[in-house]
Amino acid sequence: MASIKSSVPKGTRDFSPAEMVKRNYIFDTIKSVFRKFGYQEIQTPAMENLSTLTGKYGDEGDKLMFKILNSGDFLSKVDQQKLATHNSQLITTAISEKALRYDLTVPFARYVVMHQNEISFPFKRFQIQPVWRADRPQKGRYREFYQCDVDVVGSDSLLNEAEFVLIYDEALSKLGLKDFTIKINNRKILWGIAEIIGKPELIVDMTMAIDKLDKIGLEGVVKELLERGFTAQDIEKLKPVVLLQGSNVEKLERLKEVLKESKIGLKGIEEMETIFTYLAHFKAHNLQPATHNLQLDITLARGLNYYTGAIFEVKTNEVAMGSIGGGGRYDDLTGMFGLKGLTGVGISFGADRIYDVLEELRLFPESTSETTKVLISTFDAAAELYALPLLQSLRNKGIAAELYPSSAKLKKQLSYADDKKVPYVLLSGSEEMESGKLTLKNMRNGEQEKLTAEGIVLKVLSN
Repeated sequence: MASIKSSVPKGTRDFSPAEMVKRNYIFDTIKSVFRKFGYQEIQTPAMENLSTLTGKYGDEGDKLMFKILNSGDFLSKVDQQKLATHNSQLITTAISEKALRYDLTVPFARYVVMHQNEISFPFKRFQIQPVWRADRPQKGRYREFYQCDVDVVGSDSLLNEAEFVLIYDEALSKLGLKDFTIKINNRKILWGIAEIIGKPELIVDMTMAIDKLDKIGLEGVVKELLERGFTAQDIEKLKPVVLLQGSNVEKLERLKEVLKESKIGLKGIEEMETIFTYLAHFKAHNLQPATHNLQLDITLARGLNYYTGAIFEVKTNEVAMGSIGGGGRYDDLTGMFGLKGLTGVGISFGADRIYDVLEELRLFPESTSETTKVLISTFDAAAELYALPLLQSLRNKGIAAELYPSSAKLKKQLSYADDKKVPYVLLSGSEEMESGKLTLKNMRNGEQEKLTAEGIVLKVLSN
């Protein structure tokens, strides 16, 4: 029988024990902040009914879904005329009733509708699970990746938006990042801008162009706006807004002048002022650490067809990297499933990008590289039996410990401890059995000392 080449599907990855410890460090840190702010964890199935997902992400999203073939003779129910066309799209619904989830938002909306009589509103949930997209794999883009979402639905209070700024600030600071920017804008302000230049029908074209200011510069934005149907006069009205400078308060004051004739634009400004007021009160009397660079960015336009109020994006300034988080306010999230008028707001953390940032900056704590705290090394069967009560004692005290499973040479056992970055090795032989004191070797500095079982526990717990 021919051997099969070992491989994983393109766009997927294995994670080694060392990588998993680091990934879990990120997830556990972020989860601790979510829980601190009153959010509870849910999980949804890896697969959803195809009808649940179809039509929620646009034509392109529908094409990128991984469909699951029906079990059994899935072709028997297919219309033979459709089959003869060799057009797979015509027969998809007949041969596939399920798909792998494309994101966490639509499954969350489905969950809320299905469980609306069991949950209390406002409903604050977080979810950290993998999603799948049949995208072309490339550096930093995978077909299987984790999303890390936190949302609240059933509340239109802007306190939620203010708290999301604090969540970003606290979680990223806990992970060791020292220089990052939390960008914030409001879709109503963007609507207002399109309205006052007389091109409300071109709002998507306008925002798609100005969103690229950092990448293509003002000249590139002007060129794209002209190509998208804006006149030179329109652009002259836009320039002062696109190039808005000053503090957040100064920017809002300038926008009040520019958007004084736009009711929806002024509403967006009012919402931003409310969010900033909440944040100012959080910071009063040093009750809350100052948020990192919180910047009102009028060119921020992520998810324009989806968001209806505040929008967020987070970027690190320490590493060349795209956004490491984003989100915003959306109205009628659950309307697609028949539950109308339930507003919500949510953000996400880009866990894979955050991992790369922490790795590049060497911010993972040293403790994330160790899984076992103590390795007990034995030289014969008698020493192995003698060490078992101590092994259990260490574990009972919450110390991760293991016994090398065979009486191999000491060099091999120490090499094993080095490979696993075990900080302590406990040597158990005939001499130690007679004296009742075991040799504890510090693998970091090579120091050794003789200690009783109780002394070993205290020593390890204190370091």
